[in-house]
Amino acid sequence: MIEWFTYDPMHPLLFTQFYFWAFFAIVYAGFTLIMQRAAVSRGRLHARNIYLMAASWFFYYKTSGIFLLILAFITLSDWLIGKRIYKSKVESQKSKAAKLWLILSVCIDLSLLFYFKYAYFFTNIFNDLFGTEVQVFDIFAYIGNGFSHDGRFLVDRIILPVGISFYIFQVISYAADIYRGKIQPVSNLLDFGFYVSFFPQLVAGPIVRASEFVPQLYKPFFLTRRQFGIAVFWILNGLLKKIILSDYLAVNFIDRVFQSPMLFSGFENFFALLTYSMQVYADFSGYTDIAIGVALLMGFYLPQNFDSPYKSRNPQEFWRRWHQSLSRWLKAYVYIPLGGNRTLFGRPASKLLSSNFNSFLTMLIGGLWHGASWNFVIWGALNGIGMIVNKCWRALSEHLRYVLMLLLAIGMVVARQLTHGVNPLVNMLEVWVLIVWVGTSIWYVGWLWGIRATNRFVAWIDNAWAILQTFVFISFTRLFFRSASNLDPATANREAWETAKQMVTQIGCAWDNSIILPFVQEYRYVVILFVMGMIIHWLPSRLKRRYRLAFAALPLPLMILAAAAAVLIAYQFITADMQPFIYFQF
Repeated sequence: MIEWFTYDPMHPLLFTQFYFWAFFAIVYAGFTLIMQRAAVSRGRLHARNIYLMAASWFFYYKTSGIFLLILAFITLSDWLIGKRIYKSKVESQKSKAAKLWLILSVCIDLSLLFYFKYAYFFTNIFNDLFGTEVQVFDIFAYIGNGFSHDGRFLVDRIILPVGISFYIFQVISYAADIYRGKIQPVSNLLDFGFYVSFFPQLVAGPIVRASEFVPQLYKPFFLTRRQFGIAVFWILNGLLKKIILSDYLAVNFIDRVFQSPMLFSGFENFFALLTYSMQVYADFSGYTDIAIGVALLMGFYLPQNFDSPYKSRNPQEFWRRWHQSLSRWLKAYVYIPLGGNRTLFGRPASKLLSSNFNSFLTMLIGGLWHGASWNFVIWGALNGIGMIVNKCWRALSEHLRYVLMLLLAIGMVVARQLTHGVNPLVNMLEVWVLIVWVGTSIWYVGWLWGIRATNRFVAWIDNAWAILQTFVFISFTRLFFRSASNLDPATANREAWETAKQMVTQIGCAWDNSIILPFVQEYRYVVILFVMGMIIHWLPSRLKRRYRLAFAALPLPLMILAAAAAVLIAYQFITADMQPFIYFQF
């Protein structure tokens, strides 16, 4: 009994554990009792919010332990400051006080985020610049030791609270939306605490902006039979993605390659990058699916976070489809305040220059949000460069595109000769440029002959070619993303860079094609799951919607049987040790 109610850092509460579903069953039973007459009682809505906040705080305690105090402080701080912002705006629409209160809120929130998440990163930068040996110091652990009298907390190590990046961004949106006049402040502290800590999306999103969720605090509970079926579908869909695709691919192939890249061939390293793209999608979207389903069962609507991102034709479209809640947040609270595509540093500038600069800076911030490592910065920068290159490419004429790619292909061949073919990065770029040049040449000839505009098959090939290029590019950038994941912050930069360098070396060297067939035979289940996952991902959205609605329309006994079958199948793939969700570390 004690273990059920105490925090175990080795076994945090996960959606894939039986314990979570037992916890949710108990919470939902209590929720049902409270909401029996919620439609006619505002008091019951308030009681519901308090009840679910208490359940959410217990969930977070089981996930992060004493870091619940950080969540409590953020809740109180932003609730009080939000009221001050609103009061200042009421007194004067152009109140400087309201802006100062907003700045204070953002400074408090970002200070905590920077302290816990970026202390090692900036300490290492400081030491490298000035040749010092400054060590991080956990002031919160020091204060805790003063109360405990037994020195139980380590002061020379800062531990990142689970989900801090997500709920910090949520409370920033709350203060900003009040300042912009989109919402009024939540009058009751406990209601606001529920918004901040709602357990389905607390530790890994989606990031719920205040203007999207706060109005739901006061809406009566409503759940139709179809909505119930849709909620169950999302939960099962998320579990299948996480356990069958994400965990199986990671444990049986991907983790092995990233732990020792030099033990695997160039083809195996490259295939590991492609399968990691499937893993991270199945993992993160699987969590989101479960969160959306669990929230829907309680009458709350969380925003869509993924829209088949590997159907994207270019990097811009990818980021409109991938982690949509973060992309929308960055657009609303970073890109637009920077000036969007209007100005550069407050001065008139060309739309293309301004938007490209702000897009690149936004992607850098997005990369740094994911983690305190130069690899995350490189990952964000590569995505930003990809977006800018694609924008500029689309602005060129067809003739200029072909000439540019021809010159670039010739240049890469010359570069390879000058480096005698021993530079792995040059080799990789040469292959990529030549492939893109071939595709561009075919497209150019089709455009000259007018085939592309009239032939549906050619148009389909063109679309598939663009999707494939985007998928490979995004997968390559994740070399830096994955290399920096799940590492000790104290050594993350060095280890991540070494892993990335080794993988580039292997991929950029000559491939031994004779190992491909033995590899497919040995890792046949990995290959089959990857191919099946991509096929399902590329299915038309209307077809997915049909089978989702068909499941929701099943009679309850059949739905129960289908759910039991799905769970049984999923747990045939379960690994010996539960794999935490990738985005828990952010």
